Amino acid sequence: MSYVEVTRRGRVLEITLNKPKVNAIDIEMSQDMGRAFAQLRDDPDLWVGILTAQGDRIFSAGWDLKALNAGEMSLDNWWETADYGIGGFGGLTENWKMNKPVICALNGMAIGGGFEIAMSCDLIIAADHVEFALPEMPLGIVPDAGALQRLPRLIPRNIAMEMLLLGRRMSAQEAAHYGLVNKVVPKADLMEAARAWADQIASSAPLAMQTVKEVERAIQAMPLETAFNHMRTGDLPTYRAMLKSDDAAEGIAAFVEKRNPNFKGK
Repeated sequence: MSYVEVTRRGRVLEITLNKPKVNAIDIEMSQDMGRAFAQLRDDPDLWVGILTAQGDRIFSAGWDLKALNAGEMSLDNWWETADYGIGGFGGLTENWKMNKPVICALNGMAIGGGFEIAMSCDLIIAADHVEFALPEMPLGIVPDAGALQRLPRLIPRNIAMEMLLLGRRMSAQEAAHYGLVNKVVPKADLMEAARAWADQIASSAPLAMQTVKEVERAIQAMPLETAFNHMRTGDLPTYRAMLKSDDAAEGIAAFVEKRNPNFKGK
């Protein structure tokens, strides 16, 4: 039985976690998530994804600690001792080839690894009751599937350290204040807001959307001049394809001719 529900809606792939009670992710569920995101990545007719979960209490509590305690998963060198599937834990935390935009629609609390998966998405829309937390410290472990790497880059370092060292919770409103969350909406409006953004992205030229992710990932932390040079000379196949694509010519022609473009992803 898969706890990952996958639904196509035109050019949008919706991926929904549904493993009561807290969407705790074991190896099998992580592999299922990896396959879902690989479908989004590899299908040329899919241009954008939405990740969410059933219910309104918890998006995901992250690692399945019961499976870990039972010996079904290992802590030491966990990334080597088990196959968590395509894209690493949760299918996204180490998915370095995912160039298609992914919107995270947070329906409930994002805890530990669930928070790390949310940070792996490109846009986050949160229901107004959502909270974020990294409760690993009292367990004698650290959040090493993305929080240590990403959180201090996304919010002020001292605030990130407060969450990491003290385990304090952060509300959706505070997360929006720091720019960690793009938008906060009432729970009843969550999927409508996520789908509106997905549809807007899906109406744009897909190679241009994918280029944004490819280039941004490649030049992160580079000095400005180095980043410019890397765009000119680096290995950026999506960017190169976009520059000479039919869609680029179509977009410019549509603008000049005052009509809506007809993008085909080529």
